[in-house]
Order: sequence, then C-alpha cells, then structure tokens
Amino acid sequence: MKISTKGRYALRLMLDLAAASGGRPVSLKDIAQRQQISEKYLEQIISILNKAGFVRSVRGAQGGYLLQNDPSWYTVGMILRLMEGSLAPVSCLEEEEAGCGRRGECVTVKVWERINDAVNQVVDQITLADLVSWQEDISGTFRNVP
Repeated sequence: MKISTKGRYALRLMLDLAAASGGRPVSLKDIAQRQQISEKYLEQIISILNKAGFVRSVRGAQGGYLLQNDPSWYTVGMILRLMEGSLAPVSCLEEEEAGCGRRGECVTVKVWERINDAVNQVVDQITLADLVSWQEDISGTFRNVP
C-alpha cells in the first residue's frame, strides 16, 4: 500500500481547514499557497470532499471552504479511504475482492491481515484535531488566516 499524492494532499487540505479557518471560510488559493500545492489539483480534491459532505462551500467575496463537522469527528482513515479506497496492502484483503482461490492454504495472508489491521488501527485513531494539536506543538502555533 502506498498513499497517493491525492490522499496526502487531501489530508493536508483538511488539516489546513481545521487549523486555519478560525470559523471563517478559507479560499483554495490561500490553502494552495500555504501548502505549496497546485490550486487546480486542490479543486479536484475539494470536489470529492464536498460531495462526500466533509466540507461545505461558502460563496461570495469572503467565501471559501469550511469543515462540515468538528475536527475531532474526522479520522485520518476516513479521509484516506475517501480518496484512496481500500488501504489494504494486498488485493485479496479488499472487501470488494471476490477472494483468492488459495486463501485457505495461504500462510502469508496472515502477514497481510496483521499489516492491514495495524494500519487501520493507527489511521482510525488519529483525528484532525490530533493533527492540529501536533502541528501546534511543532510550530508553537498554527498559522491562522487573518
């Protein structure tokens, strides 16, 4: 399993919204500048997040995007699965996979299951609120948008 740039950038975008909004809409242009990500690429990502109900848009001169819920509601796993689909390290563990004909006799599947369980346990226990807190610990304060 390798997380794509879409997954990584979605997490950074959501973290930026969680930390920098101060209750006010944040423009993609500002996020793009802070995160050093193409605004066009962020438009593709925000569209997926918006359709999933993770963010909401505010129109107008002071418009932009806001989180739909409190940062403590979102887990890293929720965001990554939305962008990436399954986080399983091998296809035979994916839910939509019909299964491997060797599954009953395959010892290595136990390795993949343990890796999968460990990854899911980590990403499902870390929230955006945790990331904001960690960012504040690193920088002393997160860059708030005036």
